[in-house]
Amino acid sequence: MAIYCYTVPGGITVEREFERGEAPPTVVIDDGVVAERDFRAEHTPRPAGAGYPFDCYAIGVHPSQRDELHAHLKSKGCGDTQISRDGDPQIRDRHHYRRVLEAMEVHPRNSFTSR
Repeated sequence: MAIYCYTVPGGITVEREFERGEAPPTVVIDDGVVAERDFRAEHTPRPAGAGYPFDCYAIGVHPSQRDELHAHLKSKGCGDTQISRDGDPQIRDRHHYRRVLEAMEVHPRNSFTSR
């Protein structure tokens, strides 16, 4: 699955998930508004190091488990990690990301080669 961007005439961009190569040129969003695929939004260049801080929904928990996650991270030495109201850890930089993943005993498939 891949994420594709669609923009409505008013300028609001939404994301939708489709199988690779299966994204339609338009989608209907709320209130029947038609949004067109926006290749520019999908391929916005980002400078090196961009992306921090971010909320990592891939290792997030249900909002009702926020306090439990914070307590767990604190017990593993990552007590300074903020948890969003949605239950997602807020990652500050790549070193912090690695510490949080190790605390949660998660092995990233893209790996890390240095600290």
